[in-house]
Amino acid sequence: MLEREVKLLFPTTAAARAAVLAAGAVLADARRLQDDSLYDLPDETLRKKGCVVRIRTERWTDGPDTTTLTVKGPVQSSQMKLREEHETRVEHGEALMQAFEALGMRVWFRYQKYREEFSTPGVVVAIDETPVGTYVELEGDEDAILAITIALGRSPADFIVDSYYRLFMKRRDEFGLAGPHMIFGPT
Repeated sequence: MLEREVKLLFPTTAAARAAVLAAGAVLADARRLQDDSLYDLPDETLRKKGCVVRIRTERWTDGPDTTTLTVKGPVQSSQMKLREEHETRVEHGEALMQAFEALGMRVWFRYQKYREEFSTPGVVVAIDETPVGTYVELEGDEDAILAITIALGRSPADFIVDSYYRLFMKRRDEFGLAGPHMIFGPT
């Protein structure tokens, strides 16, 4: 499946939520912590190809944690971030992490964010509170992303197509963050 997405930077979570609701988006999934780990082999085979293997653990306040395995292909040339993406829910996340370790795969970047998801026709709208700022991520079809961008009071000139790793590397000093991972606290 092709994933198409962009991010928009907002000054605060409250400003992002107000804009999203004013644009007519409807709450789809409650706020929860997403703890993402990107895996690769020691020789960085996947990174060199522009591919991503991610294990995401979502920590819900009103239910059990869930784990999703995602594999993403290289980014394709486009105004928006466009790439092949394959996802599947995993019943035993810890077992998957141990299997990756046994195969010689290691976490090369870990990042956390609080995410709240909304829906609007053709787009999933996510408010991401990260250690390096608040972003609204728009994922869906191109025309719908353009329409919700305008409804949010923004334009394609505001599109951010950087990964959270790149955003972390660009903004970590500004937020006084040390260490190799974009996480909220020591773990």
